[in-house]
Amino acid sequence: MFNSATPVASPALIDIAPEVRETLRHTPQLVVALESTIITHGMPYPHNLDTALEVEQIVRQQGAVPATIAIVEGRIKVGLGADQLRLLARNDSSAQTLKTSRRDMAYVMATGRNGGTTVAGTLLVADAVGIRIFATGGIGGVHREGERTMDVSADLIELGRCPVAVVSSGVKSILDIPRTLEYLETQGVCVTTYGSEDCEFPAFYTRSSGSKAAYNLTSLTVAAKMLHMNRALGLGSGILIGVPIPERYAMDANEMNAVIAEALGEAERKRIQGKEVTPFILSAVSALTRGKSLDANMALIKNNALVAADIAVELARIENGSSAAMEQKDGASLAADGAGAPVS
Repeated sequence: MFNSATPVASPALIDIAPEVRETLRHTPQLVVALESTIITHGMPYPHNLDTALEVEQIVRQQGAVPATIAIVEGRIKVGLGADQLRLLARNDSSAQTLKTSRRDMAYVMATGRNGGTTVAGTLLVADAVGIRIFATGGIGGVHREGERTMDVSADLIELGRCPVAVVSSGVKSILDIPRTLEYLETQGVCVTTYGSEDCEFPAFYTRSSGSKAAYNLTSLTVAAKMLHMNRALGLGSGILIGVPIPERYAMDANEMNAVIAEALGEAERKRIQGKEVTPFILSAVSALTRGKSLDANMALIKNNALVAADIAVELARIENGSSAAMEQKDGASLAADGAGAPVS
């Protein structure tokens, strides 16, 4: 089950939920990783909890198995229960939940704290346990004026060394998207689009960034075959699949550029730095758009989870045959029926 090529994270430090463990043992292609900073630092309560539960349900409905990854009381968790999701979603002062990337992981675990794993942190754990695909909202990247500040997200480094496919709505709009795509090319990450025939790379809140991806994946089968070939070639690097936000939730590019510029100026005036920059700006953008950006954020992560789950099911069909995928889909439906109790 554990990826021996990845020396990070001893199995003794990781707790895998029974449903996820069984799927990894029999049909690992069907597990879809989900990050937890969206829950702890990306959205306000209770929107974060509602979204996390809905995203997991969407993955199950498509026939795959969700595995939200986080650190709870100093233990890496792959697959969370409703109580653990609620704990992370509230993120009050007593919970001591920290935004956790590779650099933070040893400290968070040594001090027994809770950690919302970033894209980088989630990728690291997903690869260690053998998860092949991961759905998120948007990845980090090169920050604006990154050539001066050298502020480059660890997400890009981890994508270059973890052979996991990341399904996202591109790079967060608050970042320097052209430089981010150049950096990903340097890291050996294949950047593609899905559902964008002209390879137009999405920009999180908006469907177009003005930048092009290298390739467009024209179907679930092509996407799944690419994941299969990436593993067969032993490339050791990830794939970024950019899925445009559903059109009905997309925001006007000019409006967003003006709002982001205002939020960035506020962050500079308040001397917000390091890993606090992105959560601050996302919160400021939500306030400035009167909640429209939050609605967009929730819509795009749900759509990305659906696409990732569909690719996972197709990957299982290609690598194991259709019968294994259908058996898992039936099992996932039963699990969803049993996990449908409302959370207060």
